[in-house]
Amino acid sequence: MTSLAAMHRTLVPLLALALLIPAAASAKPNKHVCASAAEGSAHCHARVVTDAKGNPAVTAAPSGYGPAEIQSAYALPSATAGSGKTFAIVDAYDDPAAEADLGVYRSQFGLSACTTANGCFRKVNQSGGTTPPRSNGSWAQEISLDLDMASATCPNCKILLVEANSNAFTDLAAAVDTAAGLGASVISNSYGGPEFSQETSATYNGHFNHPGIPTTVSSGDSGYGVEFPAASQYVTAVGGTSLTKSGSSFSERAWSGAGSGCSAYVAKPSWQTDGGCARRTVADVSAVADPNTGVAVYDSFKYRGSAGWMVFGGTSASAPIVAGVYALAGNQAAPSYPYGHSSALHDVTSGANGSCSVTYLCTAGPGFDGPTGLGTPNGAGAF
Repeated sequence: MTSLAAMHRTLVPLLALALLIPAAASAKPNKHVCASAAEGSAHCHARVVTDAKGNPAVTAAPSGYGPAEIQSAYALPSATAGSGKTFAIVDAYDDPAAEADLGVYRSQFGLSACTTANGCFRKVNQSGGTTPPRSNGSWAQEISLDLDMASATCPNCKILLVEANSNAFTDLAAAVDTAAGLGASVISNSYGGPEFSQETSATYNGHFNHPGIPTTVSSGDSGYGVEFPAASQYVTAVGGTSLTKSGSSFSERAWSGAGSGCSAYVAKPSWQTDGGCARRTVADVSAVADPNTGVAVYDSFKYRGSAGWMVFGGTSASAPIVAGVYALAGNQAAPSYPYGHSSALHDVTSGANGSCSVTYLCTAGPGFDGPTGLGTPNGAGAF
């Protein structure tokens, strides 16, 4: 059967060299949304395209990929699957405009309303209560990105937003537990921080262990290097790609900002067999994350004067996209599942995110590699 997946695989070798020059020529200025974090805390992994003054570039109409492009690129059964599933998103601090902004995004792209009133949307704090933590403009943009990618991939899902009191891992871990306790079908986490020796303890890593609830974590947006909780053996670590559209076809290469590498502390899970890393290797799978080929997001909680449509990237985009695919699959899959079903993924074979002594940990190639893992979704079969 001729499919977008087949065209995708055919076009990649032909376009790989040609993409090098256009990508450099059309590079868009962008920046981290969240500041770096101290040990034991996380920063969000979103990057936003900026204007000449370094502020988020705001437009009156959406620019960047919308639901139709994301669903087409990854052959997603979004129109027919996902009903009855709860897509949980864990972030730090409060976005007071979350539900309203979600409504703008879904209306713009012809998706059904997802509101508190109709039972589709629910926002709670890390304890499951309704009193929100203090607001934060940077994390509000992250929340908008996550909500919009959940809607783009799984528009039939219910959405549960759990807002942690702060960006401390202890608070975020509590929020993950709350998401699981409130019936999440999948849990998406678009944040991380430097690895630290205590990360393997029950105080931190143990809270990501929720068997039967696929949990995705973004791998990072600063290039080669490993962060926690992407290093956890209990999660699907999601790397990033540049996604280029040509006509009705798509091609991908590893995004230079995607996090990857060999964990300093987490033991190698049995389902990883790569020989160049004695411990946990990041990433497992990937999806679009390059701001130069970014996604459309609506955010109205003014951050440095910015409100409206923006273009975002970072593995903060790819983590909820992959979480959405898990929801569409309807499978209570463990992180090992894609490793036994890699034939149902697009294998990304070009691009790099830095330099390293073990080439595949920072350079994409046939089969498993650090920046893109096993590859990107080609339908929901690998999830």
